[in-house]
Amino acid sequence: MSTDLRTQTRLALVWFLYMAGFGLYFPYWSLYLTENAGLGAGEAGIVIAALSLMGMASQPFWGQIADRTGSRTRVLAVIIFGAGSGFLALHFGTGFGGMLAANAFFAGFHTAVMPMTVAVSLATLRDSSHHAFGIVRSAGTIGFIAMAWVFPRVLDAVQERQGWEPVPGGPTEPGLEWMFVVSAVMSVSAALMALTLPRAGAVSLQAARGDWRALARHTPYVRLALFGVLSFFAMHGPMLFFPKLVLSQGGDLATVSNMWLPMVAFEVPMLMASGLLADRLGVRGMMALGLGAAALRWLLCGFAPSIPMLYATCLLHGITVGGLMMGSPLYVEAVVPEKLRATGQGLMATCVHFGAMLSSVATGWAVGAFAIEAPYRAGGALCVLLLIGMPWLLPEPTRPEEDEPAVA
Repeated sequence: MSTDLRTQTRLALVWFLYMAGFGLYFPYWSLYLTENAGLGAGEAGIVIAALSLMGMASQPFWGQIADRTGSRTRVLAVIIFGAGSGFLALHFGTGFGGMLAANAFFAGFHTAVMPMTVAVSLATLRDSSHHAFGIVRSAGTIGFIAMAWVFPRVLDAVQERQGWEPVPGGPTEPGLEWMFVVSAVMSVSAALMALTLPRAGAVSLQAARGDWRALARHTPYVRLALFGVLSFFAMHGPMLFFPKLVLSQGGDLATVSNMWLPMVAFEVPMLMASGLLADRLGVRGMMALGLGAAALRWLLCGFAPSIPMLYATCLLHGITVGGLMMGSPLYVEAVVPEKLRATGQGLMATCVHFGAMLSSVATGWAVGAFAIEAPYRAGGALCVLLLIGMPWLLPEPTRPEEDEPAVA
């Protein structure tokens, strides 16, 4: 196996292992909080928002450490291991205060994993095919699909063997908290694999103190940050409360699991074709495609919810991820100096999490005050407005002038 292919395989395994753990946790997070942890919709919204609040502080912190030291692969391994510890904290958390504290600790690491993995991947694959990043990133989606499908079936078997039965007023899925333990194991495995990644070359470029200020003065980056806040305010809360929408239409945990399959299965070809999409549409065109898919999905969920319709809208999720969530980091990569790629991805993720935090709180409030369909209608309408304003809001990506970076 060539060195280039070996490196791509290791990167793919980091994505696969960590996203497999994420596939256990994310689809059932709001369901766990409102049923197993016994929180109300408003409390669940606050706990979920804590992840975004902590992410706003942790992502620039880890990004600066990585860029200033040039030790991006080591920093990646540290934060993935920390996220694994956070999963264990969530397993033992109880009550509103306990879950809030556990989620805050978890968020201090977990929220930095994705932007740091993107930064390490793009730096490591700098001299590879421009399709390589999409192929490596698709391994994460495959891991997510695998665990999102396998876990409910394993849990059913364990429930039957242990005699765990739903009781009136209790959770419909007893034992769901064990998803955090399995996620922790997957995270530690990903951290160990991250330690095998290259530590020299573009991934080791160092930034000087204060270099990050160039990003605050660069118009394309600033406008992208604003776009990130607004787009995730529209999309994040409805995504987290999607299991509640499914249950409101008569579905169950198996239905939620089955819906994740079309949601993420379509991501794989979209991610693998991201290089082609970037060539044909440009990164702004990719982002517009993803935002348009999100707008259509949430409007259909808000105005015509039913189990068959929810299944149909799941196909739009892959277009959103392949377009918007691949286009955004590629836009960042095109507008930030190479020595600031971890800070640039981290600060962008901070803006995204600020929008996500507001969205979590607003969605929890809207579900309690109005109806489960309300945030989907509002989120879809905001996506339409952003889509209309994209030609003005996002300029062509250009990189600011920079001095020659140092290499560690």
